[in-house]
Amino acid sequence: MDATQTHRDLIDRCREGRRDAQFELYRLYSRAMYNTALRMVQHPHDAEDILQSVFVEVFAKLESFRHESSIGAWIKRITVNKCINFLKSRRLAFQELTAMNDRAEDQAPETEPTYTVEKINRAVAELPEGYRVVFSLYAIEGYDHEEISQILNISEATSKSQYSRAKAKLRDMLA
Repeated sequence: MDATQTHRDLIDRCREGRRDAQFELYRLYSRAMYNTALRMVQHPHDAEDILQSVFVEVFAKLESFRHESSIGAWIKRITVNKCINFLKSRRLAFQELTAMNDRAEDQAPETEPTYTVEKINRAVAELPEGYRVVFSLYAIEGYDHEEISQILNISEATSKSQYSRAKAKLRDMLA
């Protein structure tokens, strides 16, 4: 039996209300979704609250899952949306930036410095919230700027600009 069929069976058992199947789905995806939430909201307690809310929604809306994407991608989308809503509720403000203020992509340095994952994670955590959210969605979660603009209700140019500024700030912080 392949993984796709195994997940279909697991989802079917969850839809039947079987607690063992629900626990298994939670076990398979909770750690990754917690890490996604933590990267976006930066506070462990908030990430835990979001994770709980995500899985409440997953189990409540599992009937609407149509296998058009993987179950993991579907849960991740719910997680990202919950994080965005959480941040918006805290009045996350994005700066609309004009084209004149947009930075051109910086040239790569002549010698590549070495960075540790821990150092990069700390630097990302120190980014201003708007920069961090766009950077996380684009560079870590794999969303494109059009998707980010729709999720955050900002222009695509603002998403690109926030990402560019986040990269520049990271370079400065890591230098």
